[in-house]
This record gives sequence, structure tokens and C-alpha cells, in this order.
Amino acid sequence: MSFRVSAGLAMYRFRGGALEVFLAHPGGPEADLKDDGCWTIPKGRQKPYETLLQAAQREFQEEVGIVPHGPYFGLGSIRQRSGKVVHAWAFEGQWDGSQPIRSHTFQMPWPPCSGQMQRFVEVDRAQFFSLTEARRKLKSAQHPFLDRLEALIGVRASTPDQVIPEIQPPLPASH
Repeated sequence: MSFRVSAGLAMYRFRGGALEVFLAHPGGPEADLKDDGCWTIPKGRQKPYETLLQAAQREFQEEVGIVPHGPYFGLGSIRQRSGKVVHAWAFEGQWDGSQPIRSHTFQMPWPPCSGQMQRFVEVDRAQFFSLTEARRKLKSAQHPFLDRLEALIGVRASTPDQVIPEIQPPLPASH
């Protein structure tokens, strides 16, 4: 296993009093037929000149074409099965789906062993999900981000009619 670090943003909104989370589906042929357990928060690698939060902001914009706006709230980090450590922040934002996402592309050998290189979008689709649906779609290693977002906001998926308190001031960025 290789040790890698990524940083990402979990955009959220309230729709009808219920918390929804914005998730991205990876592009490319290896993820084409996968759905449940395949989605992720938009994230990517840190460049040498960036803080983790700056990397998360840049990657969010590169992967979905939406400019994120703070304040940002720290969600800590998790380690995925691959060994990659993902640091995340949450922010409240809107996207109605009328504007298509715009994603950078990557190149990989495809079909396998063909010697041909093809380009694919990093993210082929993205959307808001209820917390229940997000738990089904999101990679299981990233579920703690949903738990931390719920705790930060003080809302539970089982009580969508609960009055949602104001979010506390931003947590310090972890490096």
C-alpha cells in the first residue's frame, strides 16, 4: 500500500429542512458500472505550495466546476483501504443541477493491454443526496465525514423536522 494524502470538500445544503450532501461519481471505465459505495466527496492531492484547505478548494473546483465559498468547517481525516489519508472540510453551498458539472480529465491505458491511451473525466456526475442516500452511495471509509457533519450541525437523519441550530465558528484547519 502506498501512503498518499488528499484533501476535499463536502458541500451541504438544507432542502425542506433536511440536510443534503453533494457527492461526486468518479469517471472512467473502471467506475462506469459502479454506483453504491463508489461515490466520494470531491478531493485530490495537495501541491507543494498549498495548504490542505487550499488543495481541497482547488480540487473541488477542478472536479465539479463549482467555485466553493466558505466558511469552511473541519471534518478531520480518515484513512481509506488503499492507505490514502483524506482530510475534509464542509461548507454550505447550492447547485441546482441546471448547470452541468465541469471536470478535468485524466489519461489511462484503455482497453487494458491494448497499448492505447484514452482520456476520461475525473467526475462524470455529481448531485446532492439525503443523508440516508449518501450513506449508500458514499465509499464506506468516508462515512465518518457524514457522521462528523451531522454532529457539527446537530441534526440527525432520523429527525428531519428538528430545528437546526446555527453552526459554530470554523474549526482550525488541520495540516
